[in-house]
Amino acid sequence: MSRAQTTSHLLMVRPAQFGFNAETAENNAFQSRDQRLSPSEMREKAIEEFDQFVAQLRAVGIDVLVAHDSSEPAKPDAVFPNNWVSFHQEGHIVTYPMFAPTRRLERSEAVLQTVLDAGFQQTGSRWHLEQQEANNRFLEGTGSIIFDHPHRLAYACLSPRTDSALLDQLCDVLGYKAVVFHSVDDHGQAVYHTNVMMALGETFVVICLESVPDQEEKAKLLALFNETGKEVVEISLEQMNAFAGNMLQVRNQEGKTYLIMSETAYQSLSSAQIEQLSSHTQLLHSQLNTIETYGGGSARCMLAEIYLPKKN
Repeated sequence: MSRAQTTSHLLMVRPAQFGFNAETAENNAFQSRDQRLSPSEMREKAIEEFDQFVAQLRAVGIDVLVAHDSSEPAKPDAVFPNNWVSFHQEGHIVTYPMFAPTRRLERSEAVLQTVLDAGFQQTGSRWHLEQQEANNRFLEGTGSIIFDHPHRLAYACLSPRTDSALLDQLCDVLGYKAVVFHSVDDHGQAVYHTNVMMALGETFVVICLESVPDQEEKAKLLALFNETGKEVVEISLEQMNAFAGNMLQVRNQEGKTYLIMSETAYQSLSSAQIEQLSSHTQLLHSQLNTIETYGGGSARCMLAEIYLPKKN
């Protein structure tokens, strides 16, 4: 089968109890501890941003399936489902081990059932990697892993949330090859998720090469991008901190591609970078300030791609 890099079907989870999570802030430098909003204001603003984002995606013909987070137990990061589940073209569903105990509560059979009830089919295997939490080994879905589906590559920067041996196990069952490297922020701390420093499209890659200190690793990445026909759009550490690496290319129902990002990310780009990206795809940006500031994740984190086959 020819393998698609992009899909027009997305799962999003409407948050019930969005808020600042001290457990995840331990190694997510993107979260702000500055609590200017009350918990209820934070929740309301996050839901407003979520609903507006969904409306923008649907307005251009992207199929968004919205699952509703349950209010109990409270799951402050439920708006980021891409960390706990991935849906694959061969009909596989994978659920992942999460670093923060509060985030483990997000894994939900009810949410998976929402996907299956919408006509998507699990025709392959179901892999439960979450059993590795007992061994303190973590791999946080497409936060940890950037898949190049046509070339069967799985890019990942190593961090407390991304275990190399676990990635190898997943790649073995999926038939992918792992490409691991190290990425650090401007304070020398490991970048917690690959998807904040890198976004892979059909014909381009957005990446903060400045965050990859090892020259051999950097050269290996550039060689792979060249081999797989990806034009490199390089972003700075400052732009990475503005979530410019946290983008996702998707298709609408007519097959037109869009690069999805937040308003913060878009505003951080130079006109040359916007021109470069626009030569590959249409850009779509949404205001996600509250979710970014207190959740430490942005547009890409909110989108779980559904590649499962669908009943006609």
